[in-house]
Amino acid sequence: MAAVPTRIYQAGPATLAIVWADGKETRYAVRDLRIACPCATCRDEMTGERILDPARVPDDVRPVNLSSVGNYGLKIRWSDGHDTGIYSYDRLREFGDAT
Repeated sequence: MAAVPTRIYQAGPATLAIVWADGKETRYAVRDLRIACPCATCRDEMTGERILDPARVPDDVRPVNLSSVGNYGLKIRWSDGHDTGIYSYDRLREFGDAT
């Protein structure tokens, strides 16, 4: 079954929360999400290896805007100006389950 969010909200200054259709709630440290950005600026397109230096991401980075991308993902505009990553709901669920 595909990961389907029913609610996405800012749970605190440094925490984003997603409530999934199965009732599970996952909380994410927003800086960790920023560092995990899947876009071509942050990841090598061929290998998937991270090329973003985490030291260049401010400790106080925050989501400025959240928007749905179709039925499959979330686009986040960050306070550091970055806004090209689309986080698939499946990947967000995996990331949350792994942390």
